[in-house]
Amino acid sequence: MKINFGESPAKRPGGENERIRSSRRGLLVYFALLIPLSILGYVLVMKSPGFVLLLMWAPGLSSILTRLLLREGIADISLRIGGRRTLKTLPIILLFPVAIGLVAYGLAWITGLVQYVTPDTYLKAPPAVIFVGLLLVQMIFGTAAGLIGCVGEELGWRGYMLTRLIDARVPYPMLISGIVWGLWHLPLMIAGQYYSGPYPVLSVFLFMLTITSFGYIIGRLRLTTGSVWPAIFLHASWNAVIQNIFDFFSQGENVLLWTGESGVLVALSLLAAAWVISRRPMNVRQLGC
Repeated sequence: MKINFGESPAKRPGGENERIRSSRRGLLVYFALLIPLSILGYVLVMKSPGFVLLLMWAPGLSSILTRLLLREGIADISLRIGGRRTLKTLPIILLFPVAIGLVAYGLAWITGLVQYVTPDTYLKAPPAVIFVGLLLVQMIFGTAAGLIGCVGEELGWRGYMLTRLIDARVPYPMLISGIVWGLWHLPLMIAGQYYSGPYPVLSVFLFMLTITSFGYIIGRLRLTTGSVWPAIFLHASWNAVIQNIFDFFSQGENVLLWTGESGVLVALSLLAAAWVISRRPMNVRQLGC
């Protein structure tokens, strides 16, 4: 798959070999910065969860510093909204996490694997009304609030790493980018700070399946729209809807076994969604600012 990325290293004079060398050099510098910044973030988050925003910005800061050090410019970040083709993704961005939540968590609730519990709120209304009301709030305002951290992640993952993996001719770039994204979360999982279920090894496996599948979906959205913004918004929408609504309404001894980002049903639902999406033709848009 041959893709142009604006005036990035892929467009500099020197031909195909120079494109590959420049992209590989960029990846080396990017990871050389990402690893220490992430370690610092892990240490601080384990001391105080309030530092999670700093950790989320480690990929973005690494990509910005790499661009400055290598004088790569910013054209291939694709900060342009993308017009109609991006606007058409808004229903997907807002409804995709809801659909996954209704399938995975809905099945868990119906079968009794996980308890559906309406949390105490200031609202006095039937449980269904409370659920829908809070869901709509998170879909709009929760997504907007989540952009602060998700911009930091996506500037690094899909705004830099994915495009460099493609230009560097790394096999299966979207799969690799999803695996890296998942591995980046594991220190917090192992430390019990993030979706650590009752069976640690199984939780890690299911989490990697979840994140790799979701990474493929986000990466495809970024490439087909030619803009990084849909990736940012989908990431923020997922966090707001799944973590702040479906997790919020779920309780039980095995809640982290069946639901959540390390849960069996969420992992299988996302894997199925990624498989269905992968069966459709992929028309890559030229990426540019």
